[in-house]
Amino acid sequence: MSSPRSRRGATGQPTPSAREAAHVDAQIDSCSSAGLPPTARVLFAVVDANGTLVRGLGATSATRLAAGMYQVAFDQDVAGAAYVGTVGPANGGGLAQQGVITVAPRAGIANAVFVETHALSGHADRPFHLAVLA
Repeated sequence: MSSPRSRRGATGQPTPSAREAAHVDAQIDSCSSAGLPPTARVLFAVVDANGTLVRGLGATSATRLAAGMYQVAFDQDVAGAAYVGTVGPANGGGLAQQGVITVAPRAGIANAVFVETHALSGHADRPFHLAVLA
């Protein structure tokens, strides 16, 4: 099965050879679900710097706990999930202020994730995107 993606290289990236593209395209449907339960879901949340849940999938609420500290709740247990976070704009275009994000299971709440955002000076409120692989 051939990928519908363009073969043109993006700035800073080499254009893949036809052989490399064919090799990768052949792997599109070859992923096995080894290790994942049949109920596995990808959940996400987009949260504004003030802790408002802007949008998400499976996300039920977001709360700003203190400067640069947030709790994001989901509609299922996510204590054993994997988390990926990035500082990013919550409402449309542009870029968020530069920052760093850390994510961890929420202590004492199985269906929530704890998120910290930082600037160079320490904790700072930043909008963020959070993906949960549960």
